[in-house]
Amino acid sequence: MKVILWFFALSIGSVVFFKFVPVPFTPLMVIRAIENKMDGKEVYFDHDWEPIEKISMNLQKAVISSEDGRFLKHSGFDFEAMHKAYKSNERGRKVRGGSTISQQTAKNVFLWQGKSYVRKGLEAYFTVLIELIWSKERIMEVYLNSIEMGDGVYGAEAACQHWYRKGCASLTEKEAAGIAAILPNPRKFKATGSSSYINKRKNKIVKIMHSIGKVEYK
Repeated sequence: MKVILWFFALSIGSVVFFKFVPVPFTPLMVIRAIENKMDGKEVYFDHDWEPIEKISMNLQKAVISSEDGRFLKHSGFDFEAMHKAYKSNERGRKVRGGSTISQQTAKNVFLWQGKSYVRKGLEAYFTVLIELIWSKERIMEVYLNSIEMGDGVYGAEAACQHWYRKGCASLTEKEAAGIAAILPNPRKFKATGSSSYINKRKNKIVKIMHSIGKVEYK
């Protein structure tokens, strides 16, 4: 009982804490550093926190268009997307995910990578917590400052400097779409000098960006 009480106290306390304080690092950053160390590679990661006011709205729209079209409408889980992903996988097509930006944020900030039922259960728990305690704008801010956007590159500012040699406040639509397009596998794909597959994704994302209109957080 004490362990359970401590878990709830620490988990809720950490979510409240990070509602106001920038996330300094994530479990994935630590894991990547350990992997590089074990492989004899340089232990390096680039991570610069930027408030959402300094992150281009183009990038915010791009990740919504690419990763979670119903981000502003759902309460953490997009059951329609999950159902489509299940049907697609059931028919033996290329595996699709149904994770929302909220779920990805919960996983990146508080948990480890993997597909176990325990981790998925904890992901759902932390997703509910951040949706209850944080605003949608805060979820987007933490997401854009935490996710992997290249090999050793984490967060919007580091990604913009890495891929475009510029700050993340001045991204164009096409540049923002380039970063969003590589998120399924940012260590494999490139936002610049991209493959034809990524270039097609960029064009598709830009079209969706035009269709979603203005992003207004509540």
